[in-house]
Amino acid sequence: MDTARFEALLHTCKNTIERFVYYKLPTKADSDDMLQEVYMLAFQKADLLKDEASFKPWLLRIARNKCNDYYRARAKQFELPFDEAVENTLTIGRMGVTNESAVRDTLALLPDKDKQILYLYYFQRKPQADIAASLGIPLGTVKSRLHTARQSFKNQYPYPPSSKGVTKMKKLPAQLPNYKITHSEETPFTVTWEELMGWFLVPRLGEKLSWGMYDMPSRECRYIYDMQVTGKAEVHGIEGIALTANETDAAGNAGTLDRCFIAQLTDTHCRYLASLRTENDVRKYITFLDEDAFMPNWGYGENNCGNEIHISAKGGITRTGATITSANKPFLLDIVGRYTVEIGGKAYDTVCVIDLETCNPSVVSEQYLDKHGRTILWRRFNRDDWAFDRYGQLWSEQLPASERLTINSVTYVHWYDCITDYIL
Repeated sequence: MDTARFEALLHTCKNTIERFVYYKLPTKADSDDMLQEVYMLAFQKADLLKDEASFKPWLLRIARNKCNDYYRARAKQFELPFDEAVENTLTIGRMGVTNESAVRDTLALLPDKDKQILYLYYFQRKPQADIAASLGIPLGTVKSRLHTARQSFKNQYPYPPSSKGVTKMKKLPAQLPNYKITHSEETPFTVTWEELMGWFLVPRLGEKLSWGMYDMPSRECRYIYDMQVTGKAEVHGIEGIALTANETDAAGNAGTLDRCFIAQLTDTHCRYLASLRTENDVRKYITFLDEDAFMPNWGYGENNCGNEIHISAKGGITRTGATITSANKPFLLDIVGRYTVEIGGKAYDTVCVIDLETCNPSVVSEQYLDKHGRTILWRRFNRDDWAFDRYGQLWSEQLPASERLTINSVTYVHWYDCITDYIL
C-alpha cells in the first residue's frame, strides 16, 4: 500500500484511534508517543491487510495490542503479574484513576500477611480451603486472617460508602415547591462534584435517585426519571459503571425514554463512555469511539475528558444579578458565586455553577450545589432564538413571564427546572 492510500484511510478513522489511545494510557505524552508507534507499525504491515473496508478495526486492534505492550513493560518494571497490569488499563487513564486503582493503593498500605490473604481470596478467587492448603495453615486461621485483613482494608480505604440521599427513592411533588435564591457575599467554597453531568446521579456502585423536570412558569412536573447504578461495565476495554434511567410522566405513565448509560468516575473527572437507547423496539448503542454520533450529546471537554469533579471559582464567568459575562472559549463552566437556596422549607448553602453551552449550543444552565457536591436546584435557559425553526417563535414570546438572563449582551429565557429526591 502506498503512502497516499494509507494516509487517506488513516484520515477516515484517525480521531477514533486517538480517542481510544488517550483513554487507555495515563499521560498525553505517552499517548502521543504510542500513536506514532501505532501508525508506524500499521504502515509497515499495511500490505498484509486484505480488505480495506476492515482498516479501522484492524488499526484499533494494533492500537490495543500496543497499549497492552505498554502495560507489559510497566508490569515488568514493578514486578506485577501481567494479567493484573492489563486489568489496570481499565482503571488508569489520562484523566485520573478510578476507585479500583485506589483498591491497589490501599492494599499497598497493608501488612504483607493482610495483603497476601486478600490477594488470594479476592484477586485469585481461591476458596478458603484452597488458601489453607497452599499456605499450610488451618482453615480457621484463614478465616481469622481474612476477617482481620478486611477490617484493616476498610480502615485504610479512602472511599467509604455513602448513603446520604440515595438509600431510597422518594416521591417527587407534582408541582415544584416555591423557592428563593439569595446571593451571599461569602467566598464561594470549593466543591467535589461527582454527579453525572445532566443526569444528577453519581456513577458509583449502590447509588440511585429520582429527579423531576418542571415547566416554568407553571411549575408543573413534566417528567420524572428514576435512575440507579446496575453494576460494572466495560466499553472498548475501559471500565465504567452502568446506569439506567426510566421515564414516567407526572401521572406515572411510562414515557418514551428507556436508556442505559455507561459512565466513568475517576479521581479527577466524570465522563460518559456509552449510551444505549431503545426506540421503537430497536436498541441503539453509541460509544465514545462513535465520532459525530456521540460527541455532540455526550462528549464534554477536550477528547471527551469529561467534567472536572474538583471545582472552584476560576473567574472565567462573572455574574452581577441577571447579567453574565464570560471568556470566549469552549467547554466553559465555572462557579459564579455563593447563594442560599430556600426550597421545600429547607435552606441550603450552595455555590452556583454556570454552564455556557458546553453540551447544547444556545443552552445555558444554573446548577446550585451544596458542600457535598449534590444538586439542590438546576435551571435551564434558552437563547431567545434557540430552535426557532422548530417553534416559530422567540422564547421571550413563548414565555413572556419567564425570567431572563443577559449573557454577553444576548438574551436567554428561563424554560424549566429540575430537582432530585436528595432535597426531599
